[in-house]
Amino acid sequence: MNRKLLPGLMVALFAAAPAFAFDPFVVKDIRVEGIQRTEAGTVFNYLPVRVGETFDESQAAQAIKALFATGFFNDVRIETEGDMIVVVVDERPAIAQIDFVGVKEFDKDALKKGLREVGLAESRIFDRALLERAEQELKRQYLSRGKYAATVTTTVTPLERNRVAINFAVDEGGVAKIRQINIIGAKAYKAKDLLDRMQLTTPGWLTWYTKNDQYSRQKLSADLETLRSFYLNQGYLDFNIDSTQVSITPDKQDIYITLNITEGEKYTVSGVRFTGDLVLPESEYQALTQIRPGDTFSREKLTETTKAITDRLGNEGYAFANVNAAPEVDKEKREVAFTVFVDPGRRVYVRRINVGGNTKTRDEVVRREMRQMEGGWYDAAAINRSRTRIDRLGFFEEVNVETPVVPGTTDQVDLNFGVKERPTGNLMLGAGFSSSESIVLSASVAQQNLFGSGNALNLGLNTSKSSRTLSLSFTNPYYTVDGVSLGWDLYHRTYDPTELDSVSPYKTVSTGAGLRLGWPIAEDDQINFGLTADRTQITTYAESPFLYREFCRDNSCSGADGVGETTVSSLLLTMGWSRDSRDSVIYTRKGVYQRVYGEVTVPAGDLRYAKLGYQYQHWFPIGRDYALMLNADLGWAKGFGGKDVPFYKNYFVGGIGSVRGYEQGSVGPTYIDNDGDITSTGGTRKLVGNAEFYFPMPGAGSDRTFRVSAFFDAGYVWGEQQDPLVKGSTGFVEQDLDFSNLRYSTGLAFSWSSPIGPLKFSFGHPLKKEAEDEVQRFQFQLGSVF
Repeated sequence: MNRKLLPGLMVALFAAAPAFAFDPFVVKDIRVEGIQRTEAGTVFNYLPVRVGETFDESQAAQAIKALFATGFFNDVRIETEGDMIVVVVDERPAIAQIDFVGVKEFDKDALKKGLREVGLAESRIFDRALLERAEQELKRQYLSRGKYAATVTTTVTPLERNRVAINFAVDEGGVAKIRQINIIGAKAYKAKDLLDRMQLTTPGWLTWYTKNDQYSRQKLSADLETLRSFYLNQGYLDFNIDSTQVSITPDKQDIYITLNITEGEKYTVSGVRFTGDLVLPESEYQALTQIRPGDTFSREKLTETTKAITDRLGNEGYAFANVNAAPEVDKEKREVAFTVFVDPGRRVYVRRINVGGNTKTRDEVVRREMRQMEGGWYDAAAINRSRTRIDRLGFFEEVNVETPVVPGTTDQVDLNFGVKERPTGNLMLGAGFSSSESIVLSASVAQQNLFGSGNALNLGLNTSKSSRTLSLSFTNPYYTVDGVSLGWDLYHRTYDPTELDSVSPYKTVSTGAGLRLGWPIAEDDQINFGLTADRTQITTYAESPFLYREFCRDNSCSGADGVGETTVSSLLLTMGWSRDSRDSVIYTRKGVYQRVYGEVTVPAGDLRYAKLGYQYQHWFPIGRDYALMLNADLGWAKGFGGKDVPFYKNYFVGGIGSVRGYEQGSVGPTYIDNDGDITSTGGTRKLVGNAEFYFPMPGAGSDRTFRVSAFFDAGYVWGEQQDPLVKGSTGFVEQDLDFSNLRYSTGLAFSWSSPIGPLKFSFGHPLKKEAEDEVQRFQFQLGSVF
């Protein structure tokens, strides 16, 4: 059998001139040789000729090109046997398996997924070029993790049926750590103070988590910009970073960084003037200026000035205002003057508002928070307010705003809100430790965005040695289009402190239902109304204070001397006002939160009393990373109609939320029973004050997931009480506030937004402890989202 090889057909692949040509002929048969996995039909599909058609040299060249392009073959030849075409191929091997040995830094499944995305996976055709690129990329990933000594060796093992096994053998080595960072040229500030501003650092007790002791080019670039910004904000207009040097020891374990800087001279501002199209009175521009003649130059304040002017013009509809400050430097006097050029541009309208990214949350939930209207003037303040309100819903991780120009117009923009949804279900598990309660457990299941409607549903369960609460609540924040909210609550509470050492013995079982109504009266203000029906069964004991037994006797107690059971019902009207201007609910740094809340019984029930409270909380930002929170909480209660305030409605102070470091509810008037046991009775007046200084976790850099605070708490309760600390006393006294009775505590609190959920710790130390006080020093809370 004679075969004629057509070397001229290889010209199609190598662009060489054919050694000889062949005459076209009519094909009587086509045969494929060398295939093992590839179907013959796949080869036929790439041939430009069929049996019975004429075959020429150009068609053969096209076929070879197409077959090589598939990537299935190492070699392709076309031969002829008379009037038959014979296609001879050498198939590339398939990948049978991919293994990783010695890999600990990365998840193996994630590595295989990454290889699959670039075409290197089991059952795929083996491509050595792809393998080499994958090997280099894996090495690069180890370098980015600080493992400069890591080595990657790939082995390709042939298997039967034209397959191969790929093995990545990795020796990760140790992580190279930053052993020293030197700053040369610093004179005005200590090198240590400059290093504290940098993210990169030498190994510390928390760097195992932050990884900030591992060199990263991106982190170093960010640190250099941080240093530059710091100096420019302190007036060093000529500051310059001359060079950066990064060296690694021969064993690739230690890294040394050296920064050479030139500080230059400090400049003051000699003048600021405005020019351009000043559509607003110049006095308004002056009022927005953050930097004034005689001040030390600060790039931050200059940027704030141009931004404030841009925002102010944006409030007037000038969406694309351009404000630039040109410096005039006098090096001899070390002064700088600025000419601020104002170009407001054209006034524009908002044509359409679009919402994207909300796959679960309904459009209307986002749109009802808008303060910018379609068809109205562009208003930057309204747009920013809309973004803030959407962010404060708590449904989204990110809220971004874009204002693209409407094509074909010069005075219209669209407003595009892009959101990234976050889990809004919340499963909270809590545990606390105390000397009396031992372990306190709590759990709640909440969905703040029920079925994407913006409605909230909450199921809570709290249980301990002394109490158990089961509650269910629902809130519709937009019962009306004007933002009137409507909600309801169901609860069943059992409180039995007979086993506690700090609270006088009694037991209550309460069941109730309530309806709530909220009415917004301003952007940050809201008033609330509620009506709750409650039925409470009270049990008193011979060891209970006279105050408790007297209440039971006055309300048809089942036993003699006020010892036994009684049931009271009440219809409670609640009212309140709140104002919230905090910048964030989670990472608060500035703003004010205050509220007035009150409750009063209506004549339909058995009880007659009123309560009034006021809370004021003020956050002060300090520098870039610190904040001071001051909080005051006052409470007052009074009976009327010839009746006293029910003892179980008294205020109790102590524990988390009031004065940390003391047992829950233990601060205040106490009672000694006939056995000499001291317990707390609560009071009808309450005063609590807290001062808390928040700062980043040392060693965590700019990581906001950690937050530490040092606190100082003070508080007490008093009022119409049984004469305190008098054995078996049955007399009542109207107490006045005596500041010498206040309890104080100090300590540290720690919070961490961990990968498994928010984690909180607090440790309090009482500064003033009387013999009757119970101490509770440590608590923690763990939660997760779903």
